[in-house]
Amino acid sequence: MNLAPAASIPQVQAGDAVSILMLRKVLDMQQSNAAQLIASLPVAPQPPEQDATLGRSVDTYA
Repeated sequence: MNLAPAASIPQVQAGDAVSILMLRKVLDMQQSNAAQLIASLPVAPQPPEQDATLGRSVDTYA
């Protein structure tokens, strides 16, 4: 009967390091993709000028 653990401590630590590196790489890629999406958004329209008269009132008589 073999009582040795299935994975030794150095193997687990190496696996953890690889997992952390992959997580960082994925997060960096997501950050880059999000920045590209934000950069591709159109510029928001400007609000109308305060002294503009067009569209400020509605004639209700016919």
